Amino acid sequence: MAEHEVDGAAVTAVVDAGPADRRSTRGIGADSVLARVRSGVDDLTGALRRVADHVLSDPETAARSTIVELAERSGTSPATITRFCRAMGFDGYADLRLGIAAETGRARSAGWTVDIGREIQPGDPLDRVLEQLMAADTQAMHDTAALLDLTEVERAAVAIAGAGRVTIVGAGGSALVGQEMQLSLHRIGVAAWAWNDVHDGLASAALLGEGDAALGISHTGQTRETVEMLAEAGSRGATTVALTGFPRSPLAELADVVLLTASQPTTFRPDALSARHPQLVVLDLLYIAVAQRTHDRAHAAFRRTAQAVGGHKASTGAST
Repeated sequence: MAEHEVDGAAVTAVVDAGPADRRSTRGIGADSVLARVRSGVDDLTGALRRVADHVLSDPETAARSTIVELAERSGTSPATITRFCRAMGFDGYADLRLGIAAETGRARSAGWTVDIGREIQPGDPLDRVLEQLMAADTQAMHDTAALLDLTEVERAAVAIAGAGRVTIVGAGGSALVGQEMQLSLHRIGVAAWAWNDVHDGLASAALLGEGDAALGISHTGQTRETVEMLAEAGSRGATTVALTGFPRSPLAELADVVLLTASQPTTFRPDALSARHPQLVVLDLLYIAVAQRTHDRAHAAFRRTAQAVGGHKASTGAST
């Protein structure tokens, strides 16, 4: 039946921290309960992790369950459920349950929760695969919108808009996302560089100073090279911004500003790959916020760059 022992040090570390010390809530909105659980699940261990896994695997059943039923289904105890609620920032089980019920109800009405998490089979037709990918990405977008703290986006936009120099760092797929951001900023006259090589990134970060900005991108927030490059930028006085899916990660902990994204993995697309679209949406929002704050300069730069490349576009009026 249910277990009744306390989870020891892990519970103390996650639960007993007061509201002022709970950095895991920085940048997390209150609208998406499941996004909040997903963003914090990797910080949980033992019985608390089992509760989180059960809630995420079957949120609709969790929303219908009493605290005793949820404890039995997750192989824990009512006391553990209460600790889990506190760890996730809820006053009690009633708040958690109502939040999940409201969220699953909205998602069901919108029609984009069908078979999310289902394994894609070799024989699945492409229309079925497309439907599943669309549902997963839509879920991830909604979760990201709920997690994202727009005050943090404002802070990042102000820092980048006023920066003399912007360094963007990441590794692997995150570096590709960073290059997209660099190209966008470059088109509106922001002096930005994107690096995926740690030596180049460290050299660029070392040249930053007060009034400059650095953006580090890592879904896990644990990529050592990205953490090292952003830390170097911060040590030189630059404002540091982290784009990550984990608010307690090393990258988030050292950054001045944290922008959170969610992901919804599917077959052949683990977390890091499924986070790509939400990352691009958040960076698009940040880019537009920067353009708003540098409107005249950005508008003039965008017009000039468009004119410069315009001659290389195929003429639509050419005869065959």
